[in-house]
Amino acid sequence: MTAPLDVPDPAHPSGPVGADPAAAAPPAARTRSLSRIAWDRLRRDRVAMAGGAVVVLVIAVAVLAPLIVRFVGTPPNQFNSDLIDPVLGTANTPWGGISAEHPFGVEPVNGRDLFSRVVYGARISILIGFLATLVSVVIGTVMGIVAGYFGGWVDALISRLMDVFLAFPLLLFAMALAGVIPDAAFGLEGNNLRVAILVFVIGFFNWPYIGRIIRGQTLSLREREFVEAARSLGGSNAYILFRELLPNLVAPILVYSTLLIPVNILFEAALSFLGVGINPPTAAWGQMLSSAVQFYSVAPNFMLAPGLAIFVTVLAFNLFGDGLRDAFDPRTH
Repeated sequence: MTAPLDVPDPAHPSGPVGADPAAAAPPAARTRSLSRIAWDRLRRDRVAMAGGAVVVLVIAVAVLAPLIVRFVGTPPNQFNSDLIDPVLGTANTPWGGISAEHPFGVEPVNGRDLFSRVVYGARISILIGFLATLVSVVIGTVMGIVAGYFGGWVDALISRLMDVFLAFPLLLFAMALAGVIPDAAFGLEGNNLRVAILVFVIGFFNWPYIGRIIRGQTLSLREREFVEAARSLGGSNAYILFRELLPNLVAPILVYSTLLIPVNILFEAALSFLGVGINPPTAAWGQMLSSAVQFYSVAPNFMLAPGLAIFVTVLAFNLFGDGLRDAFDPRTH
């Protein structure tokens, strides 16, 4: 005995008589974009999200430095001689002068507030780190995508240029350049000129790192069907480079930018530590570490405050960058 056939009702063509049309209709398929998938992966990575939160906090501190110092600490260049022992040159209170008004203590000899100087030092590190990374990303992306797309002698020339820049003694060049910088040039003077020079040196000589990544990605993308389709439809080289290939390179550019920022922050700190960075009395983390070397045994907080600031900032950027890389990698689970 066979089961009776379901006879469709003319008034309800989607199902048998008495059936609920809403129940019979298949549910709409849920689709997620690649950016949504990457965000869901990144959100599940608690370590990367913690690093991202610290990055946002450091940026907020750098932007709101004047407002923060207004409520906590004293101005970064204000001397507090009454807090310094005139004989020893160190704070005349325990723990390096740490108090409610000076959470990180005070500098030896002059009594400047360490908290406000660390907060203001974040401005220099973040500014140079971001601007130098922007210069590197722009140059590296253009050179990498051109080398990977055209190939041949263009690729060979740009690749050899990358090798030259990677072998260049950047630290020695930066030190030599800083020694001959005049007080004013290009319409800038003082620390504004110093920041511009540091951004140029760090950004211009670091572009091969991201250039090689973009070149490798472009070599694989240029053989894909969408590039062949654009070429067969008469698309120009500029159109294919910047309208077809570049949007598909956003993910690696974003990932390696977040990994390049902490490298540039460390490089700026190293230059300031060596005395060829920002001119005093402007606060810079590397400069503070350089000044703290001779007081590490009697005032360890002087070295600890800027050292922890550099460590936490660089670690946060690296953790967030690693998480971002895993989020955009389709091979991860």
